[in-house]
Amino acid sequence: MNPLHQHPDGGNGVRTRYWLGGLTVGFLGLAAFFLVTANSQPAARPRIPLVDVKFLSTAPWRQTYVDLVKAKEDLSDYDCYACHDQKKPPVIRFDAAGKVLVPKEHANIVMGHGSHDRNNLCYNCHNEQNLTTLQVRDGNVVKFDNIPALCGSCHGPTLRDWEAGAHGRTSGYWDRSLGDPQRLVCANCHNPHAPRIPTREPAPPPHLLHGNPATPEAAEPAH
Repeated sequence: MNPLHQHPDGGNGVRTRYWLGGLTVGFLGLAAFFLVTANSQPAARPRIPLVDVKFLSTAPWRQTYVDLVKAKEDLSDYDCYACHDQKKPPVIRFDAAGKVLVPKEHANIVMGHGSHDRNNLCYNCHNEQNLTTLQVRDGNVVKFDNIPALCGSCHGPTLRDWEAGAHGRTSGYWDRSLGDPQRLVCANCHNPHAPRIPTREPAPPPHLLHGNPATPEAAEPAH
């Protein structure tokens, strides 16, 4: 063959055609694979359990007198003189160890205000002359809707933090032009008779969407 009549790029043209042919076959193979698997059932994904609603609630742990009034709840527990004589303060009795004996009518009350038991005396907070009010350390009378003034008469640093917004789970608006901030009061979190907050179950951690092979979960059939 006359060299002048050879393909300008010699063997390169043949190799290029082989490469193009191989790519075409590869793409056709992928297309066939996608067509075959398009109608197949997808693999079942692990079921993600729902978070218990108790971890989603933003409601305070306890309701105060003010909360009950706003909600128009039953206030009979605050009607002391429905049972007590208004002209005769109730007598407080103690056991041999000097601890207050809680009457059976108030059996739901557990006295535990302080680890030393020196504050487990009803009239340290309740006004014995008027059971519908409370009294602070200096003897001034406060109403049931002013719990911070009562608690702050002994817990001054905590009251200062509460007034500054560092205590009491502040919510609402930092920008006062948009609205007022909201703070919980002492009794929303602390039981006045036993202020130590009980240990609570922690919320679950974020779920790993890709699953955990070590702890496989029950799978739901795909819909």
